[in-house]
Amino acid sequence: MSDTLPPPPLVPPTAPRRRRLLSWYRARSLRSRLTFLTAAAVAVAIALSALACWFIVEKQLYGQVRHELENAPPPRNVALQLPCATTPEAALKTVQEAQETGSLPELPGGGPAPRDTQFVWTAPTCVTLPLSATKAIAIEPGDARAFALKPNQAIIREGRYTNGEPAMVRISLARTASHSSVLVMVATPTAAVEDSLDRLAVILGGVALGGIVLAGLAGRFVARSALKPVDRLTDVVEHIARTEEVGTTIPVEGSDEIARLATSFNSMSTALANSRDRQTRLIADAGHELRTPLTSLRTNVDLLIRSDDTGRPLPPATRTKLLGNMKAQMQELTGLIGDLLQLSRPDSPRPARTLAVVALHEIADRAVARAKLRGPGLVFETSVEPWYVHGDAAALERAVINLLDNAVKYSPPGGTIDVRLVDGVLTVRDHGPGIPPDELQYVFDRFWRSPSSRQLPGSGLGLSIVAQSVREAGGEVSLGPAADGGPGALATVRLPGGPAPD
Repeated sequence: MSDTLPPPPLVPPTAPRRRRLLSWYRARSLRSRLTFLTAAAVAVAIALSALACWFIVEKQLYGQVRHELENAPPPRNVALQLPCATTPEAALKTVQEAQETGSLPELPGGGPAPRDTQFVWTAPTCVTLPLSATKAIAIEPGDARAFALKPNQAIIREGRYTNGEPAMVRISLARTASHSSVLVMVATPTAAVEDSLDRLAVILGGVALGGIVLAGLAGRFVARSALKPVDRLTDVVEHIARTEEVGTTIPVEGSDEIARLATSFNSMSTALANSRDRQTRLIADAGHELRTPLTSLRTNVDLLIRSDDTGRPLPPATRTKLLGNMKAQMQELTGLIGDLLQLSRPDSPRPARTLAVVALHEIADRAVARAKLRGPGLVFETSVEPWYVHGDAAALERAVINLLDNAVKYSPPGGTIDVRLVDGVLTVRDHGPGIPPDELQYVFDRFWRSPSSRQLPGSGLGLSIVAQSVREAGGEVSLGPAADGGPGALATVRLPGGPAPD
């Protein structure tokens, strides 16, 4: 066996040319491509129309010639008046010599032959022309089949005179006085028809060329008009990229694809502006919330340092209380930073989360146990049925704990907190002051705190975390007044799932 490699496949020479053409086309701007496509479409339409017009006229003109030839009257007499010749050229020469000498015998019965006529005998081959003939018709090999024609039948074909001039030829079969068969060939010149078609082709070509030029101009105009909204959109995008002024919109006109694109861009720009506003507000609110514990922590640290520098140590009780305050402030900062990290997930790439089948009733039981530690003087009435959901166990537990912490915070001393989980609906009801109706729309906003509860501890992020965690699990959360019209607030969480793990 040979180790030589097979020759590479042959690439058609048109392939590189086609690739270069595609590369050139793709390198053009959208306006240039739209202009080219519009002009090409119009040019093809004009060219096809011109071509169809030419063929229709050609068919009509030749059809008229054929019709006139079919209706042309046959010669009145068919007789061998001159010595016959073996070819049409020789027969025409014989007639021309007779015309020059003036020895033109008359046809029996008198009268000239209609149009350009020629007679052909085959036994033996003989060609004769009328005495007034000026042209001879070229004979083709297939003309012999006309001897099989019946009376009143004829063959019409395109042909030529012996001098090369085009003609339309009718061939029919006739009988002489001696009952011999003779082919009668009658021809009509078509040079005028071909000249007319040539002139028509020039005219249509000029019209098509002018149409292509106009199509290019029209394509340019159409491209400029059609892409004007895109130009406005491009200007706005470049303005935003240059100035970072998100929220800029463009006017929407009509309901076509460009209008839909403009509407989508306006929605995106507005969403970006809202996202930036939320981000700015989050930073401002976070700074405000962080300032208070940091200021208090700094004051306590400065007091400890000053006491050590001055050599006047603080009393043990005061020092212990000061350190306890610092620990509480550190815990408050830790919780606030954890809440901020929890809420920052929708605005940043989310880390991989562990999604699994979670026993919501077990989460509720653990959350109630922790809430009892934070509110030792409160009464918890629970009724929890098994319910399994698909979600992040840690996030859902954090959400339930936040709801119970909120209930503990606003419950009066010795108050009751009702916790129910029935058919996937978790409710937490306290007997505190409740929430005014005009503040219900803000309860899930970040850092929002009711004016009446500003003196209570908290950052205003707990319910925001609840709403985010429940939405990520495919559920819904709401907060409103108690269903029985009594004091307190009622938090309701609905999560899809089932009474058994699937």
